[in-house]
Amino acid sequence: MQSAKEETWTCLAGECRIKTLPLLHEMSQVITQSADLNHTVHILLRIMEQFMSVVRGTVSLYDRNSGTIYIHESFGLTEEEEGRGVYRFGEGITGKVLETGKTMVVPRIGDDHTFLSRTRIRGAEDDDLSFLCVPIMRGSKVLGTISAERVYDNEILLKLDIELMGIIASMMAQSVELYLVENVEKVSLVNENLRLQNALKDRFRPSNIIGNCKGMREVYGLIERVAKTKTSVLILGETGVGKELVANAIHYSGFCPEGPFVQFNCAALPESIIESELFGHEKGAFTGAQNFRKGRFEEADGGTIFLDEIGELSLAVQAKLLRVLQEKTLERVGSSRPIKVDIRVVAATNRNLEDMVERREFREDLYYRLNVFPITIPPLRDRSSDIIALADYFASKCSKEQGKEVKRISTPALNMLMSYHWPGNVRELENVIERATILSDDGVIHGYNLPPSLQTPILSGVAPKGNLNTRLAAIECEMIVDALKMHNGNMGEAAADLGLTRRILGLHMKKYKINYKNYRLAGRTPL
Repeated sequence: MQSAKEETWTCLAGECRIKTLPLLHEMSQVITQSADLNHTVHILLRIMEQFMSVVRGTVSLYDRNSGTIYIHESFGLTEEEEGRGVYRFGEGITGKVLETGKTMVVPRIGDDHTFLSRTRIRGAEDDDLSFLCVPIMRGSKVLGTISAERVYDNEILLKLDIELMGIIASMMAQSVELYLVENVEKVSLVNENLRLQNALKDRFRPSNIIGNCKGMREVYGLIERVAKTKTSVLILGETGVGKELVANAIHYSGFCPEGPFVQFNCAALPESIIESELFGHEKGAFTGAQNFRKGRFEEADGGTIFLDEIGELSLAVQAKLLRVLQEKTLERVGSSRPIKVDIRVVAATNRNLEDMVERREFREDLYYRLNVFPITIPPLRDRSSDIIALADYFASKCSKEQGKEVKRISTPALNMLMSYHWPGNVRELENVIERATILSDDGVIHGYNLPPSLQTPILSGVAPKGNLNTRLAAIECEMIVDALKMHNGNMGEAAADLGLTRRILGLHMKKYKINYKNYRLAGRTPL
């Protein structure tokens, strides 16, 4: 026996929808207790198939990272048909519902020539079906859609089902959002994080650092030995030699490369806030501390903290740093609660810490704690054999960044680079090449493109002097260098390019003291 209410609904709509209420109640319980999307969708599809006479029903979700809408679950479709049901944002009825956040209805599929059926299941028997698509929304964000296909001869029933599907979509919105965050966006973020970590590893691994002189080979050996340990490292060297690159190489070749790598320049901030930056602070610890904040040491937990310009720290901060190194614990400003951290400390300075210790400007105990494993990076003036490789690397890098083709560096310009004393080291060389790339007009960096500080009457090549033999020798030398650079130091290919035998080329190279090894460049990161 039908109740009066059931009879009224049947009378008005032609079909009864009261029987959906127990399942709707079950769905609300699932959402409240566990927000399990798969269970929720299963109940929805049962309602659509058993109580709404739907021929085909789908729940589609929107992957914001790829910009695609895909079928999460359905009935009336095969697995192959589900796989084809992928739409872009704004494409087809489903894509437009995602784009507008509004319900759309196609009263009769056969009358709509713009209807896009990616699943390719349409037959003549489907022309009389109606297509309903409602958005699943969380606030103003559209997360997916619910769509249904069936024949509707009753406008009241059509309106009733649109309202019912809208209610169900609102009920399951939270479950959909949680699912996307945990299973789609999280996976995308994890993959992107892994990609970036691998890119950093490739960029900063020691084998990709330019420099093959004896001093740099010793640096590589030390990095290899210390990287897999948790020992504190002190990197020494002049400004601009590449201490940060060595610190990166130690971390990304180390015991926990997937852990955080936190950099802090001890000279970049005033003394009054350095302690808070390094160790964090509690809410109300000082004027302006409206919320608690983690310090750099806490952020580096499980990884490496790189303290650049360590010699600039005050004695008071040095004392707290010593405790962190000794006990692996810290206290935030305004708190006495110890916080345990598991980190490796890599410090760097261009100052002479031993002299500072003698002058009582640097704590002796901290110096010995940091100086467990020192690595000294040689200045560029002691790495003359690396200058050409570095200059070529920077020229290639700058030309790509500026969208300007630079094929080579002329021999006079190379002579100037080799003769300069480089007080600013690798950083200065990079700046010099960047400037020269901008000034170059013919795809070649000439001596006159370099800064005045590098130019001399003998080396600049602006107004070459001498007799014919001297000038011809200069041209011959430059052609040999260009051929070696073009062929990456391969003497056989360079000789063929110049129309010489390998033996004759070797004699000319010996005459001009040219070493083919200086032109072997593998696109490595500079140091």
